[in-house]
Amino acid sequence: MSELLNNKVADSGLISIDLASFIPPNEIVLFDIKPFLFMELILKEKDFRAALQNVNWPVFENKIVGIYCSTDAIIPMWANMLIVSSLTPVAESVYFGDLNKVREQVLLNNIAKLNAADYTDQRVVIKGCGETPISESAYVAITHKLRPTVKSIMYGEPCSTVPVYKKKS
Repeated sequence: MSELLNNKVADSGLISIDLASFIPPNEIVLFDIKPFLFMELILKEKDFRAALQNVNWPVFENKIVGIYCSTDAIIPMWANMLIVSSLTPVAESVYFGDLNKVREQVLLNNIAKLNAADYTDQRVVIKGCGETPISESAYVAITHKLRPTVKSIMYGEPCSTVPVYKKKS
């Protein structure tokens, strides 16, 4: 006799969320301020403005751009604002920070856009231990976002979860 095997995970009604899917496939490129500095340390306003006019801005078209400075220089706020002003017409989005910081900011923005109502009274598993490194702040953000609407939140894989929250009946 052959017995039917039941897939308990598939039958459980769990919704699995992989936070890596909130990181868009768009290329993230960095705009380093260092080459625009005098002796790679000092920002001279007139020279800086002139140098920005010679940047090939279309290379940033439809890209996620992170502005940062790879040297330990003091950069006035208006300098970052000038760069953003030039990037805004071409880039998909602009952030301040290195690659990891920009990736985290994009991830957090995408979690903030999530419609929590889509998960009302659902049992949700937030996937852990994937190939893409996910910051703690993303797990905090998704938990904060979903907690008011879901039936339960778990961490891990559907076959092996750690309970995080369960709505009291």
